[in-house]
Amino acid sequence: MATYKKRGYKPKPIKEKGETIEVSEQDSTTAEVFNSLDEGANKAEDFVARNQKGIFILIGVVALIVLGYLGYQKLIAEPKGDEAMNEMYSAQKSFDEAVTGTNKDSLYTLALNGVGGKLGLTDIVDQYGSTPAGNLANYYAGMAYLNLQDYSNAVKYLGDFETEDAVLGPIAKGGMGDAFVQLNQLPEALEYYEKAINASTNDYTTPMYLLKAANVAQSIGKKDKALEYYKRIKSDFSTSDQAKNIDVFIGRAEASSKS
Repeated sequence: MATYKKRGYKPKPIKEKGETIEVSEQDSTTAEVFNSLDEGANKAEDFVARNQKGIFILIGVVALIVLGYLGYQKLIAEPKGDEAMNEMYSAQKSFDEAVTGTNKDSLYTLALNGVGGKLGLTDIVDQYGSTPAGNLANYYAGMAYLNLQDYSNAVKYLGDFETEDAVLGPIAKGGMGDAFVQLNQLPEALEYYEKAINASTNDYTTPMYLLKAANVAQSIGKKDKALEYYKRIKSDFSTSDQAKNIDVFIGRAEASSKS
């Protein structure tokens, strides 16, 4: 049978016995890389073997932390949050009735102290302060104390209230400003009115606290700041209630700043 040979085909030379095969630099580098990888793998295996107990303990601790957090959220935090919301219903109802009713002082007191075996706002803060309802109770308690003219407690509870709400946030800061005015701590009042202004820009709270901040600034001699706030009401909130007589305030502030 004839053997077919491609044109130009040259058989590879047979290596003579004892002949040395030349290794390219690339082949050598590749071998070194594999050797390094082998050494690294061996070292890693040795490390794991030597520290296996510690590694398993660490993994176990991490797992316990994760499971503990999830368990806390599911078994403790969520049920506690539900309890707090149930307790809040009665206290908030008394608060809402105080806002719209005539016998305000007694209703605010009921909201704070509780009624019919239900917890009041201050107890909800004490027992459920870490829950959303407990946080909200700080706001209601602070506003209740503000209306009852207990200004120190108003500052205390409103100061503990945390929120990013565009309306409640400014009102809480502004409520603290109102309390500081009544306590005759006007620099602190101005500070919290400005915090209320900066907390959110809206047509309801912003012009209200701009006017209060301007009036306090005027009374403590910060005439330029007062004029700035009056003018901002005129330029940015011209349709607000605070803007109705704003030219009078601006005129007074300008005359005062020249004297």
